[in-house]
Amino acid sequence: MPAADLRWQWSRFEDLGVHALHDALALRCRVFILEQGPYQDPDAADASSWHLLGRDGAGRLLAYLRAVHPGVKYAEPAIGRVVTAPEARGTGAGRALVAEGLARCAATWPGQAVRISAQAHLQRFYGDAGFATVSPEYLEDGIPHVEMLWTPPPRPA
Repeated sequence: MPAADLRWQWSRFEDLGVHALHDALALRCRVFILEQGPYQDPDAADASSWHLLGRDGAGRLLAYLRAVHPGVKYAEPAIGRVVTAPEARGTGAGRALVAEGLARCAATWPGQAVRISAQAHLQRFYGDAGFATVSPEYLEDGIPHVEMLWTPPPRPA
């Protein structure tokens, strides 16, 4: 399925509904736990975050991220738990997800930068979306990561 055909849902935690929450946590578990190794995926930040879900025409969840309010993880809003279903990889769904997430963050928190703790091997991917690396490499859940920052374009005068 082309990434352009994804249907987006942008919801607060309490507005997700049980089926969307289940789908999001199941996809996160499938990739972050089964593919990458055990760690505590659902955390306290989930309840206070915005959640972006990208579904195909059949309703299957293919892409997901959460946007965490400023002050919860970092001073800036933060994007995290960025995940694309294995069957959607290579279709542009991940790039569409990050672009949609940044657009939603810019609308929700106008003029604010967005921070991400990115797996180090994905620096080029996030760099293509406009993020710049702003930290040395560090381990998070046993995986090398870097902090990256996206700065919104200047507003026209």
